[in-house]
Amino acid sequence: MTNKELASKIIALVGGEENISVLTHCATRLRFNLKDNSKADIEALKGLEGVLTAQLKSGQLQVVIGAKVNAIFDEVSAQVHITEGGASVEEPSKNKVGAVIETISGIFAPTLPVLIGCGMFKAIVSLITNLQLMPGDSSFIVIMSMIGDLIFYFFPFFLAVSAARKFKVSEYLALALAAAYMYPTIMNGAAAVAEGGPATMRFLGLPILFVNYKSTVIPIILSVWVLSLIYKKIDNLVPDFLKILLTSMIVLFIMVPLELVVLGPIGSYMGTYIAKFIDWFYNVGGIIAAALLGGTRSLLTMMGMHYALAPLQIQQIAETGGSTLLVSALTANFSQAGAGFGAFLRLKDKQMKSVAGSAALSAVLGITEPVMYGVNLKYKKPFAFGMASSAVAAAFLSLFHARAMAYAPPGLFTIITYEADSFVYIIIGALIAFGLAAVLTFLFGIPAEEVSASEKASTDTGNAQPAPAMINGELTIASPIKGKVIPLSEVPDAAFSEGAMGQGVGIEPSEGKVYAPFDGTVDMLFDTKHAVGLTSSEGVELLIHIGLDTVELNGQYFDAHVKNGDPIKKGQLLIEFDKDSIAKKYSTVTPVLVTNFDNYNKIEGISGMAADNETAIIKIQ
Repeated sequence: MTNKELASKIIALVGGEENISVLTHCATRLRFNLKDNSKADIEALKGLEGVLTAQLKSGQLQVVIGAKVNAIFDEVSAQVHITEGGASVEEPSKNKVGAVIETISGIFAPTLPVLIGCGMFKAIVSLITNLQLMPGDSSFIVIMSMIGDLIFYFFPFFLAVSAARKFKVSEYLALALAAAYMYPTIMNGAAAVAEGGPATMRFLGLPILFVNYKSTVIPIILSVWVLSLIYKKIDNLVPDFLKILLTSMIVLFIMVPLELVVLGPIGSYMGTYIAKFIDWFYNVGGIIAAALLGGTRSLLTMMGMHYALAPLQIQQIAETGGSTLLVSALTANFSQAGAGFGAFLRLKDKQMKSVAGSAALSAVLGITEPVMYGVNLKYKKPFAFGMASSAVAAAFLSLFHARAMAYAPPGLFTIITYEADSFVYIIIGALIAFGLAAVLTFLFGIPAEEVSASEKASTDTGNAQPAPAMINGELTIASPIKGKVIPLSEVPDAAFSEGAMGQGVGIEPSEGKVYAPFDGTVDMLFDTKHAVGLTSSEGVELLIHIGLDTVELNGQYFDAHVKNGDPIKKGQLLIEFDKDSIAKKYSTVTPVLVTNFDNYNKIEGISGMAADNETAIIKIQ
């Protein structure tokens, strides 16, 4: 599917162009504010090729795309003619916390490409200077440093534009407010204060503090929000024929002194104390605080709330030279990547294996949504193992005072922006996050039915035996369950009926007992006891899956009389199950499948009769 086709389908499934109020995007997801959320078909959006998932959070529809979100955003914008952040309709009501988070996300999201780009330049400068490849005062390093500092030094200007779009007020008036903060009189006065100069100047008797507003985020956001309130009132009061002359003049006369006297200092001190509070929180909480933040960071990302931390992280870097908050993002990214890699190693399905591998690589490079939504959340346990591993790694790094020196998506290429007592600890912390999550996922994270009996046997027990050489021979398998035998194609589950998991038959049980159909070994008894994998002494690998979707019972109504690795004899009782209780909620049709069917010339299911434990149901050539 092309990007244009995907964009078209997304537009249709969100309710069409007429239902879109606001369209923005972040690093991995499209963000829609819709006039009527009920018109969006979220389940259909989740099923689109190219869409990782879709969710409604805080009144905003988020369509998670992954790395190519920019291309899809451009296609959607071209088809619906909505500019980023543009809207002419009042947004739907939402709870206060959700509204604040969405507002922060909406303001910071448009700045991310430049923010990340500049962060990468800072990372390169840090690498070159730390390795002493070039002197720090060389012209090359000076220019590279300048590029890296562009957005950080002039952050009020960038945020003024995106905040104006979010609050629906003139971008140029917002830029004027940013210019007032960055005006040489204010900036030079702030520099002079550090050398013992006066701390204030006065305007109409009101004190204006000399504050360095470079890299600040709260003052300009506050100012543009107040601007949006004042501008509307002034514009309503001024007669139409005087608006072009008076409205902006009156607004600026009110806003510039207001921001320099009140809003700017308040916002600046808020940022300073927020940064100090974060440092205090880490100093007092220690490894517990670090583990708590590291363990929950992926959860915040999943809910789209991680952008609420952006101003705190940037403010912390501006105030202290580094952010301890961003360390949790580093461990979270590497742990989710490790969980995806563990799934890649364990999965048998070629398509999912490919998805897990590529998504894990993307996460290592800093984009975690593909691996989180496409793999880890799909199987649930890998996501949880990723969170736990991130907590452990973040706690470890806190012992060595780790922090980020620049705001950039944490990953392999930006790891050089982190520092600790020794950079070796940063490497070790990343390896702990990645390796622990990978090992836990490989061992415990993938449901047993996702792993073939042959794989399980070869990795866990080593008891799998080679297929017999039966060029012209024939082997039959007796029924392990008493009941009516049906063709495999009639099993009401496509995963079985289409033969993807193996060749064989289905059985409608007449009693709740499973017997060994041959001599051999138990290679794989599922924890939920609803399925068992056997290998015969001749090397035939057989899967007996009692009922459909019965994994959801978590072992209820099942009683196993064997365990993994046990030798078995034909006719031996393996599992008992409560057929009647299971049948109240699930189908009891039991697929019996030869899973190593590729080793044989032909496998034929024998059906249409009532079978006992001596009845042949599968013929192998």
